[in-house]
Amino acid sequence: MPPRTPPAPTAYRPCVGAVIRNGQGRIWIGRRADAEHDAEGTGRWWQMPQGGIDAGEDPHVAVVREVREETGIVSVTVTAAVEEWLTYDVPPALIGKAWGGRFRGQRQQWFLLDFHGHDSEVSLDTAPGHSREFDDWRWAGSDEVLNAIVPFKRPVYARVLAWLSAQPGRH
Repeated sequence: MPPRTPPAPTAYRPCVGAVIRNGQGRIWIGRRADAEHDAEGTGRWWQMPQGGIDAGEDPHVAVVREVREETGIVSVTVTAAVEEWLTYDVPPALIGKAWGGRFRGQRQQWFLLDFHGHDSEVSLDTAPGHSREFDDWRWAGSDEVLNAIVPFKRPVYARVLAWLSAQPGRH
């Protein structure tokens, strides 16, 4: 009897995403450090910080924690949140491999964080117990952000950036 193929996961990983906006209205993006079996696959994609929500963790707490772990940034204020949760699926070739094979994609709540520190605050060194997420970073305009993201995340990023354009403040 041939080995049975396990069913594809149906669950979405609970996650937060952060739009970090500086005083000029530009958005922080980091270039993904390539990692074997990464959900994004291979490539040098740029993205905004995002990461999983720990069991029992409030998303508002999770987004500040993820930003600190991935970027070193602590001088931020959470100013708004996208009301609905947004989902995306990883490409079929990565389903069953990304995130230990447990999730088909991510279910994300996105937040706007205003940055009020100095660029020297950014540190891409890994937080204890975490692998390095990014190997470079920069401030970018909305159009640059959308063009730099891995293609399967573009619909979510387009919705987040449309939401951002309706927010008060720096544009």
